[in-house]
Amino acid sequence: QVQLVESGGGLVQAGGSLRLSCAASGRTFRSYVMGWFRQAPGKEREFVAASYWSGSEAYYADSVNGRFTNSRDNAKITVYQQMNSLKHEDTAIYFCAAVALAPRTLWYSGTYDWVPYWGQGSQVTVSS
Repeated sequence: QVQLVESGGGLVQAGGSLRLSCAASGRTFRSYVMGWFRQAPGKEREFVAASYWSGSEAYYADSVNGRFTNSRDNAKITVYQQMNSLKHEDTAIYFCAAVALAPRTLWYSGTYDWVPYWGQGSQVTVSS
């Protein structure tokens, strides 16, 4: 059974940084794409970032490109999202996602019902 367990959310001032973690278990993730979505109050869930477990490719939403960076620790089977220069509009619940196969176009499609595995969500609040 696949499990994604997130940690690292919290409250930070605008301009600050946070790092989210997503520990994966239950299968081999080497061929998976690990992603992050977020959902702000009253808004749809939206794509934030995704990267291949192999590190071969990474995708970022325009709104976070240059500020957020994904990385991974193979030994801990954990992926990270480093979030710098945080803005008030980054306030949301952040969800880790795991997908076996997902082309770039799908991540940027504005949909998310095709994601089979989700973390429990981590609240990130950025005060202005």
